[in-house]
Amino acid sequence: MKKDLSGKTLGIIHAAVFTAQTVQKYIDEIIPEVQVLHCGDDSVQRDNFLAPVGTIPKHNYYKFITFARFLQEAGADLIMLACSTFNSAVEVARPVIDVPLLQIDRPMMELAVKQGNRVGLLATVPSTVPASERLLQQVAQEAGKDIKIETVLCSEAFKVLRAGDTAKHNQMLLEAIYDLSKKVDAICMAQVSMSVLEPYLTNMPVPVYNSGRTGFERVRQMLEEMS
Repeated sequence: MKKDLSGKTLGIIHAAVFTAQTVQKYIDEIIPEVQVLHCGDDSVQRDNFLAPVGTIPKHNYYKFITFARFLQEAGADLIMLACSTFNSAVEVARPVIDVPLLQIDRPMMELAVKQGNRVGLLATVPSTVPASERLLQQVAQEAGKDIKIETVLCSEAFKVLRAGDTAKHNQMLLEAIYDLSKKVDAICMAQVSMSVLEPYLTNMPVPVYNSGRTGFERVRQMLEEMS
């Protein structure tokens, strides 16, 4: 039986404000009684994209810690980072933030690693690839597993999504998922923006995880454990 979490507050930090709309579905479905506080700054995503792939601007780490401090002072019981590109910001911030921090993509990676040694990673943003591969390897090492990551990057799909053509974005990624599923034991969709594909993934040859559902299921679990 689920606990009543109406007294709990979740803080979410976004690297781009549009992802607040993407995650609302999971807030409404999984933690409807939780108060949610959003912090977002489009310049974080802009500067992550402008930086050389595999690097994060130092000022974006500073912004994350600043937002986390604001949310902590506002009474957040748990703070989630909804961006995959600089998921390492959570690890940087932990020593100076007093409430638990969660990377939205970590729960799906933990599930994927349990499925086998071949894990597919589907991304639509180049800057996300090294960050997601790093965290996925870290999760595997913590689980005592040696995995092979098969990464597919569909940059054009992200451009199509930002232009408002969700249907084309979905079709491009579904084709990539079908192809990738022939080579791996499970697939992780690297960005939360890809969670819009969830309704189309019920009959896949292998499990396909999105960070929206798995991330907010973990949020509920963590908040219930605090109650």
